[in-house]
Amino acid sequence: MNDIVTATLDGIPIQKAKAEERAEPLWGAVLSLSLGVFGLVTAEFLPASLLTPLAQDLGITEGTAGQAVTATAVIAAIAAPTMAIATRKIDRRHVMIGLSLLLVVSSLLAATAWSLPSLLFARVLLGVALGGFWSMSAAIAMRLVPSEVLLRAMSIILTGVSVATVCAAPVGAYVGDVWGWRSAFIIAAGVGLVTLIVQFATLPKLPPISIASFGALRDVSRNPMIRVGLLLVILTASGHFAGFTYFRAFLEQVPALGIETISLVLLAFGIGGFFGNLAGGFMAERSLRSAVTLAPLLIAISALALLLAGSSAGIAGVAIAAWGFAFGAVPVGVQTWMVRAAPDQAESAGGLMVATFQVAIALGAVFGGVLVDTAGVNSAFIYSGAATLLAAIAVACFGRKHAS
Repeated sequence: MNDIVTATLDGIPIQKAKAEERAEPLWGAVLSLSLGVFGLVTAEFLPASLLTPLAQDLGITEGTAGQAVTATAVIAAIAAPTMAIATRKIDRRHVMIGLSLLLVVSSLLAATAWSLPSLLFARVLLGVALGGFWSMSAAIAMRLVPSEVLLRAMSIILTGVSVATVCAAPVGAYVGDVWGWRSAFIIAAGVGLVTLIVQFATLPKLPPISIASFGALRDVSRNPMIRVGLLLVILTASGHFAGFTYFRAFLEQVPALGIETISLVLLAFGIGGFFGNLAGGFMAERSLRSAVTLAPLLIAISALALLLAGSSAGIAGVAIAAWGFAFGAVPVGVQTWMVRAAPDQAESAGGLMVATFQVAIALGAVFGGVLVDTAGVNSAFIYSGAATLLAAIAVACFGRKHAS
């Protein structure tokens, strides 16, 4: 297990143990990882679409109920960089199955919560599962497929993130309205159960290759390319969520669309995100730097279009669909960047990326809310455009410098 061979992707070496170099990809196992991240990210964002009935049922305010999302993000940010360390001697197959089981348990606990503390406990468990599973998925993908199809595998896995980010809120709202808010969490538990079944059937034994440690985290964080990747994440994700959180408010106030039209626009955003994920993998195979530069740049252009011509329903719809396409390309590009920057420490690099992503979600939503309350809904999109433009500039400048 200590013998290492080196393959390359886009000229950047990727180290793999000889015993882990696979002649044929294990696509079923890759699909199980995609199902896992889909279920976890969907469960993370469910409370955002269920705040009103959830708060009424538990006898708390909507603002307090919203802390269910915050709790998950905070715990995920802690679990992401530390999960590989805490499980450093455990077969990765067992770790991923355990984290999927935690998704099922946390969702069932949330569905049966009778008070705020019981709900928060369920959400803390979800944060552990989310941070650990997502952060380790790229490192495991490297061991499931040959190097030449790694990007395709990561695109499949991260499609789960993109689809969940886009679909969790509208699907949760619909299910909650029809069957009650608890049913949404029962469905999330069902997704986790399906994931467990597929993992048991497809995941091979994956004994740890290297021993993760806090020293490894420190070493990875000193890597200039990793720092560029983390800067890209914090700017792009915070900029995205500062605007994405207030799409509905913008569409109601500026082009003054009805709820039916708004639903269609958000559907276009979701469809754009799905195809953006596929396009992100395609572009990253040819030029990773271009892929991670163009995605935030397109978000910035979309935000500018909304600010300058958002009063037109057609332009607003096209801009939001383009925004969805751009953000759909972000996860696969960023995670590929991190893996290539530290191929022999992929678990630590993935942990730092997911932790930063979770922090950026919280920062973007909170900062966007402050801007909307103090300066109007347009101000959130000004920040979105500025942050994502800075992200594109940072990768174009610093990424080229450190790569050379």
